[in-house]
This record gives sequence, C-alpha cells and structure tokens, in this order.
Amino acid sequence: MQRTHLIIADNDITRLGLHTLIRSALTDMEDLKVEEAGQRSELIELLKAQPAPVVIIDCTLFDLGSSDALVELSAHFPQAIWVLFSSDLTESFIRRISMEQCFSMVYKDDSSNEIVTAIRCAIAGERFLCHQVTNLLLAHQPQKSILDRDGLTSTEIEVLRLIAYGKSVKEIAAERNSSVHTITTHKKNIFRKINVNTIYEATKYALRAGLLEMVGYCI
Repeated sequence: MQRTHLIIADNDITRLGLHTLIRSALTDMEDLKVEEAGQRSELIELLKAQPAPVVIIDCTLFDLGSSDALVELSAHFPQAIWVLFSSDLTESFIRRISMEQCFSMVYKDDSSNEIVTAIRCAIAGERFLCHQVTNLLLAHQPQKSILDRDGLTSTEIEVLRLIAYGKSVKEIAAERNSSVHTITTHKKNIFRKINVNTIYEATKYALRAGLLEMVGYCI
C-alpha cells in the first residue's frame, strides 16, 4: 500500500530542509500531503487523525530518547511507518529498534539520495536502513555484558546463535557432531539462563546480544 501522508517531527531547520528535499525529489508523488509536528502533543494529534502515515522523526527531540518509549508509542499507532532521522543514535538503541519492522533508520549526515530512498521506501510500506546503520549491525560485535551476565558458555552461545538462525535441534547436532540429546540439553539450559520460553524470544535475545549477522533480519 502506497502511503500519501507524511508527518515531519523534527526541529524547525530540519523540517524546512526536508520540505525542500521532498518538493525537489518526490515530484512524481503529486498527492503526497506533508504536515509538521514541533512537539510531542502535536505529533500525537496528527497520528490520531491519519490512519497510516509515514512519520519522519528525530526521537531525541520528543522525549523519546528511550527505545522502549519509542516502541511503546508505535504500538499505539500500528499502521504508521516510522523513519528515524537523527544524528545521535547509539548502538544499543539501533540494535533494539532494528528488531521492530515498522522502523527505518537514516542519519542526518547521510547523502540526499539515501534520505530520499528511505522516504520512498516508507511511502511504499517498505523498510530501509542506511549504510551506516547496516554496517553497524553487520559488525558482529557481541555485547559481552549481556552474555556474561547470564553465564552462557561458549558452546551455549554457539548453539543459541544456530537456534536463532532457525536451525532445528537435529540440524545443530549434525553440524556440531553432537547427539540430539546433548543439543536438547544445551537448549534447555540456554532457555533457563536467559529466562525465555520460545525460539522467538531466544532470537530476540540473540539480536540484542549481537550474535547474528543482520542481513536477513533488517534489510
């Protein structure tokens, strides 16, 4: 579904710049309507009025610096597509938001081509991650603090990674030259240590820990 309503939620200068960019680069979208929000209350009122908008937002300016706060807001407006447009996105924030499919991410210092591509993808209902975000997610740098905190062994970390990639216990056993019973035991211990009950929850944990290459999940 192509969306025809944009909401720019940012400071005055950025809103002006985005308006100029949209007018010059999206001339083929004559029915595109663009509105602005300078504060959180205005943004929420616009979201209530539009069933399926594209929101281009610098969340650091709207008391939404927390990834959980942003995800909570998006849950209240599930038809919206969000383009995070910022110059200050931390790695932990990016990794958390990357698990939510309604969010695209682009930096303010990215090229105009990337910024326009992000907006076009959002209008088409597709997700876009700029090259800076993609490179960070592909860096494969496990967050040791999470893994150490929960006491996973190196074997358990590898088994968790394979589980998160969708491999069955039998497939993991064959790949690691282990018995199905051994892998089943590892799986039970992993789920107990990280306090999850399902493969979906285990996969989200693996994403937060940086155990997965993100191409299949984010691009």
